[in-house]
Amino acid sequence: MSSRSAVWAAGGRPAPPVAMTIWDAVARRMRAAVRAVCAVALVCTVALVCTVALACLCPASVWAEVEAGAEAGSARDVESGLGVSGFARYQRGAARPVAGEDIGYRFPLPEGANLVALSTPERVLVYVAPEAAESLGLDLSDPACAQAAFDLVAALDADASRGGALLSEEVGDKGLVVTSDPSVSVGAYTYIFFIEAGGRAYCAVQPAGLAAGAAPTEAAEAMGLDLGEGAGWCDGGVLAAADAVAPVSEPGPLERLAAFVGRVDLSPLWVSLKTGVTALAITFVLGLLAAWRTMGTSSRLKGLLDSVFTIPMVLPPTVCGFLLLLLFGQATPVGRWLVAHGVSLVFTWEAAVISAVVVSFPLMYRTALGAFESLDAAMLDAARTLGWSEGRIFRRLMMPLAWPSIAAGTVLAFARAMGEFGCTLFFAGNYAGVTQTIPIAIYFEWMSGNTDVAIFWVVVVIALSFAVVLLINLYTARSQRYRMRGGIARGRARRRAPGVVASEGDRGGVVGADEDAEAGGDVLRIDREALRELLGEPAGGSGAGRHAADDASAHPKGGR
Repeated sequence: MSSRSAVWAAGGRPAPPVAMTIWDAVARRMRAAVRAVCAVALVCTVALVCTVALACLCPASVWAEVEAGAEAGSARDVESGLGVSGFARYQRGAARPVAGEDIGYRFPLPEGANLVALSTPERVLVYVAPEAAESLGLDLSDPACAQAAFDLVAALDADASRGGALLSEEVGDKGLVVTSDPSVSVGAYTYIFFIEAGGRAYCAVQPAGLAAGAAPTEAAEAMGLDLGEGAGWCDGGVLAAADAVAPVSEPGPLERLAAFVGRVDLSPLWVSLKTGVTALAITFVLGLLAAWRTMGTSSRLKGLLDSVFTIPMVLPPTVCGFLLLLLFGQATPVGRWLVAHGVSLVFTWEAAVISAVVVSFPLMYRTALGAFESLDAAMLDAARTLGWSEGRIFRRLMMPLAWPSIAAGTVLAFARAMGEFGCTLFFAGNYAGVTQTIPIAIYFEWMSGNTDVAIFWVVVVIALSFAVVLLINLYTARSQRYRMRGGIARGRARRRAPGVVASEGDRGGVVGADEDAEAGGDVLRIDREALRELLGEPAGGSGAGRHAADDASAHPKGGR
């Protein structure tokens, strides 16, 4: 043999050029991967459709929410002649200013609300607007009238509680106050039942005895008072005559679906996908380069680099986020230099990408390093004897042969980036539509009382995770079938082809399919005589060419 193609024999047959053979195999595997991705997409679609269908079969009360854990509903008492519509329960309030105006710790109220109920540490307060009490002929000093109004609120509150505390139970321990006064002071707090800010009505909690013009939040901080502890939750609704409140009909599946889709904010899904894809592109390149360079270093330096590249995988995510916050914050020279040059990373989308890269990089790196180290070192050394550069060996040999493992590592890294929580929350914060990913949305939706929305995102994450695992299994099974068929075919060809150098597993009539599979699938065997002929050495001679050929083929699994 005198040509380069004669030097290599794949499965006992003279092979086409190495690059063509390898990339043809990669093309076949990529087609299989595309089919697997399509199958996974179909599975995800079916899972989401089943989720929505299950949601449509749930009770209407689960999907009838209005805002921030509130649940719309209505009730009427024909005997008392009273009814409530547009009811809403708000599990959590907020202390942030509204349109630049500080009104204290606030709960939003439904549009047109004239009935408010608050659970406070000492009393249960029910407010009925004076106009509503006058138009309905309610005498709130009459215990029967006050109890009738409270019974309507308590019934709707129980439906909207979703397992939380009940207003009816709180009354037994604290007592009930029904009033038409716009504000009531109880203990260290003053409760303002109706206050407008930013074009919307709110119920606010402020410190008792607040001076005119003072900011409630600043005053509470100066007093060491936590306004959030002044109210557990807030109910609101429209009190009207019973005949003005239409009975609530059970919505159908389409109505529930429309209400659900219109209510759920899907921005966490898009933020997660955008962050995950961007982080994956960075992690893929950095992980492969790090694994390639680490593989070629000395053992002592390799251990140090491997520890540095792998440590984010064993550290708690919150520790990684805290370290990133320290590094890029204004507490360090790096952070101050970036801020001085107009680069602010903390609590931005870029910070979410950096967090995802940090936690997903070790998975990509370790998978690629293991795949590279499992390749046949003799094959790589033989390529070097043919004058191939390290970069060409990496592109034309290492990458195609290690691609199945690299593909699995890529999918795992993407899943890890999509599921990141602690590091992102520490370093990027929780900003809806900017840094709020699905895991962060699950936590804060649950904390806000939106259990159904949190369950929806949990189901989405489970579907994505299932798709990732299914993709890896399908691709791995496809690669294993390909290797088994290729190993058997090569063994049969070696037995039929004359003058082919037998591997250790083929001597004695044993097919070397297992050995080939262990070496990475598409194994290429070296014809020593052809290599010596190419290097210009006689068949039985000695010299540098003979030593190079012997070294390249004598160690099928050894190092360089």
